[in-house]
Amino acid sequence: MKITVLCGMMTFLVLRGTIGAGSFGTPAQDFEEIRVHIRSAVREYHAARVLSQVEEKIGADGLSSDNVEEVEEVPSDPAKPYSMGPKIRDWDSQREQWLSENQRTTSRLQETPRVLLVTGSQPSSCENSEGDHFLLKSIKNKLDYARLHGFEIFYNMAHLDQEMAGFWAKLPLLRKLMLTNPGVEWIWWMDSDALFTDMSFEVPLEKYESYNLVMHGFDEKVYKQKLWTGLNTGSFFIRNCQWSLDLLDAWAPMGPKGAIRNKAGELLSKSLTGRSNFEADDQSALIYLLITQRLEWATKVLLENTYYLHGYWVDLVGKYEENMAKSHPGFGDDRWPFITHFVGCKPCLKNGGDYPVDLCFKQMERAFTFADNQILDVLGFRHRKLGSPRVVRIREESADPLKMHAKRLDMLS
Repeated sequence: MKITVLCGMMTFLVLRGTIGAGSFGTPAQDFEEIRVHIRSAVREYHAARVLSQVEEKIGADGLSSDNVEEVEEVPSDPAKPYSMGPKIRDWDSQREQWLSENQRTTSRLQETPRVLLVTGSQPSSCENSEGDHFLLKSIKNKLDYARLHGFEIFYNMAHLDQEMAGFWAKLPLLRKLMLTNPGVEWIWWMDSDALFTDMSFEVPLEKYESYNLVMHGFDEKVYKQKLWTGLNTGSFFIRNCQWSLDLLDAWAPMGPKGAIRNKAGELLSKSLTGRSNFEADDQSALIYLLITQRLEWATKVLLENTYYLHGYWVDLVGKYEENMAKSHPGFGDDRWPFITHFVGCKPCLKNGGDYPVDLCFKQMERAFTFADNQILDVLGFRHRKLGSPRVVRIREESADPLKMHAKRLDMLS
């Protein structure tokens, strides 16, 4: 690019010299100015490079990284049970005491249980730059839903336990959030590749008073057929209580990467239907735990299938236009799928996952704009078509905006 610019400047100067020097100066003077400019640019480049190298060596505390001792990750001993931390006991009474000492101040918080929506992504940037753009849209989508329904949100980009990276990163995070947010009743985990696509649907939390874990699934597929896809851990509610901490302790031992995770993967593939041989994942491990220790855990687990707490994108994205033509949001079922989950798509990887990366991005964009139209509608706009970033005005501003807003709410209700 520098060579192109230089050639253009030379051409301009030659033409100018041909026409006549006039008040512009001679070609020789112009070329001398170019040489001075290039020398100055080179000096600035080397100075910037040296400064960037110095900054890389400076840690967050202002000290040189050369003087900071790196902490070596010690792998788990396969002969010893894995633990995410010290055993927590009597957490329910501790929370009750904390809540009594820290009374909630607003009427809304008194009426409804506090919900913390938790999601996240890897600490480093994506191999595919378009993947980073999708992650931005994904968090925008979740922020919109949380704002509409009064939920708090936590976005994580740190591996709290290096051994529990990958599928398992959510477990130590959930545990930490429970212990550091005693006022939160429910923690709602949601994968970064899952999008809200029915922004009006309200989760029936009152339905879950007798349960501590709620996720999309089917009792028949889990307990009888033992399918490794009988439930999905991409979107689930877990109550902040002692039972949940105990469940996480029982769930985690198959998670440490390396020999433990590989050996556990072999066990899960032999025990569950339809599972190929790969390292242990959190979803298969939970199903195995529910099957083998059903009496201990199953009574507090609800496998929800009355609405799409998890909706497989392949079955849903082609129906969006039909959904819009025949119905309205607020159902959470196949008329307006509550959540569209892009299982099998890996937007951060150059080569994608189980599906072509171009196909995944195209359908992810459709899902995002399908949901975003519901947000933009309040502003009087809509995407030109599903999958397009361009928006068009669908109505003019009203002199009585609150009245128009009330009419839209009546239509949805």
